[in-house]
Formats: sequence, C-alpha cells, structure tokens
Amino acid sequence: MKFLIVLALIGAAAAYTPLSSDQYSLVKSTWDQVSHNEVDILYAIFKAYPDIQAKFPQFNGKDLDSVKGTPDFALHATRIVSFIGELVTLTSSEANAPAVQSTVEAFAVRHHNRGVTKDQFNEFRTAFFSYISSHSTWGDNAAAAWNQAIDNIYGIAFTKL
Repeated sequence: MKFLIVLALIGAAAAYTPLSSDQYSLVKSTWDQVSHNEVDILYAIFKAYPDIQAKFPQFNGKDLDSVKGTPDFALHATRIVSFIGELVTLTSSEANAPAVQSTVEAFAVRHHNRGVTKDQFNEFRTAFFSYISSHSTWGDNAAAAWNQAIDNIYGIAFTKL
C-alpha cells in the first residue's frame, strides 16, 4: 500500500513542471497588469461561457449585465482572482510544489462536487487567456509561460475530476 502511495506521488510530481525564472517573470508581469480587474475578468468568462455562470447558484439564470455591478458578483470575482493570485505566487519556487498540489487538489474536489467538468475548466482557460492576452503585454513567450502554469494546475486538478 505504501508503495502505491509513493508511486502516485511520483506520478503527480512528474506531471508538475516548475516554471523557469523567466517563465515566472512573464506570468507575474502579465498577472500584475490585470489582477485588479476582478469584476471584468469574471464578466468576460461568464460572457464567453454562460454554462460556467450557470454553475454559480447566485448567478444562474440571471442576466449577466444586471448582476455584474452587484456586491455578490464583486465578492465572487475577488475570490477567483485571489485564488489565481495565490497560485501565481506559489509558482515562484519549485519548493512550493507540495503547496500547489494540496491547494489545487482541494479546489478540484470542491469543483468536482459542484459538477464542474474538464470541458468547463478548459472553457475557463480559453476565456481567461482571451482576457489576459488583450489586457496585458502579451506575446508568444507569455502565452507559453501561462500555458505551462495552467498545464501544471490542470494536471493536478484533472486527477480529482
């Protein structure tokens, strides 16, 4: 049994490719340019993928433009952006890999229990990248760095979905 646990941990660690210092700098720099736009980020994601909005009971079935300016929307947008910011900070060092793993696993389990699918995670990624790429200094290097960061996160999360 212990062997299987160790094997599982090795497999999970192998899926995690730490960001280089240059990659981290690109992720951090672009994130710093948009991280204060919490409401706009969530709005863009919901606008692009209404099925994601439907996963939030407080916003399900409501007109997106009417909920955008509400305190509940701002609060949830802040929670999402804060979580992304926490992960950005944690990816600054390979030594934080265990913290990334436990944080993402807990997040994935919560979202799995709410019926969030891998497809919806990928929709989130597409909409998030669309937003960040049009509101920050973006290029091929930034896109590659963000893709590596999200691949790391999804590599962990998808084991729990």
